[in-house]
Amino acid sequence: MTSDTGVPADQEKADLRRYLQAAREAVLWKLEGLSEYDVRRPLTPTGTNLLGLVKHLAGVELGYFGETFGRPPEDSPPWLSDLSDPNQDMWAGLDETRDSVIALYHRAWAHTDATVAALPLDATGRVPWWPEDRAEVSLHRVLVHVIADSQRHAGQADILREQLDGAVGMRKGNDNMPPGDADWWRDYRARLEATAQRAADRKH
Repeated sequence: MTSDTGVPADQEKADLRRYLQAAREAVLWKLEGLSEYDVRRPLTPTGTNLLGLVKHLAGVELGYFGETFGRPPEDSPPWLSDLSDPNQDMWAGLDETRDSVIALYHRAWAHTDATVAALPLDATGRVPWWPEDRAEVSLHRVLVHVIADSQRHAGQADILREQLDGAVGMRKGNDNMPPGDADWWRDYRARLEATAQRAADRKH
């Protein structure tokens, strides 16, 4: 069976899964080597933190590949359905260890992968928290949506980690950064700052 693009459906699934897995692994990598404080530390005015991003993404996958397709996970965390704290999926409480949040994310991966394996890309489901006029979705659309969301949060994790200790990179074994020592990067940043200042001055 092929999709509308002419690509075999199994290959299209594999491609989508690969992009999703890349985002998953990138987010978890950003926690490596950090203290308990730093993985939980709010680094933006809205409280964005690394461990919270992992917890949030676990909930995203459990919801979109669970309830949407009538496949709710057996061990769904209570905060997924408890709306008393509207932002509780974005941070980990004292009763939630780093290991338990990561383990939840891994269970979410397994649940997602099982749903993707069990259903065709054109299988339809319903996202109960979306507006009624667009709540009906295909597995393909949900995969694209969750990949986009996961990659967006991976980008946030990139910036948070750089703020914490200067560590950068796209993934293990390939940081996707130009070569340069600390002096090179300092000069590079100074050049950007000077350019920004000159551009601002030119406006006056």
